[in-house]
Amino acid sequence: MNFNYGKKDKLKSKKLIDLLFTEGQSVSAYPLRLVYLSTTFNDNVNTKTGVSVSKRKFKTAVDRNHIKRLLRESYRLNKSSLFKNLTTPHAFMILYIGNKKPNNEQINLKMLTLFDKFLNKTSKS
Repeated sequence: MNFNYGKKDKLKSKKLIDLLFTEGQSVSAYPLRLVYLSTTFNDNVNTKTGVSVSKRKFKTAVDRNHIKRLLRESYRLNKSSLFKNLTTPHAFMILYIGNKKPNNEQINLKMLTLFDKFLNKTSKS
């Protein structure tokens, strides 16, 4: 199994992020929200993912960075099992929309339910 979350897997393109928020769809599993867009990439990756935490809800950078670290780690550990049936390339942005600092177990549980909702929604359409 591939548990990497390397440079090619990260969503960094400003144009693609803007396109993601204007034309993308979303699913939520509080306190997480996933914005996704089916697209194509030049390099041979199937998904590109970014994470974000609101500066308005978490004033200190230490808290925001801690939550982003938890989100990336949960995504990295679960992506191989979640996307084994995904055929089209997607861009993802995972947003933390809660008000309280989460722990690792909460993030893992919500990440799994979030991507289950995503897979259910994309398989129907």
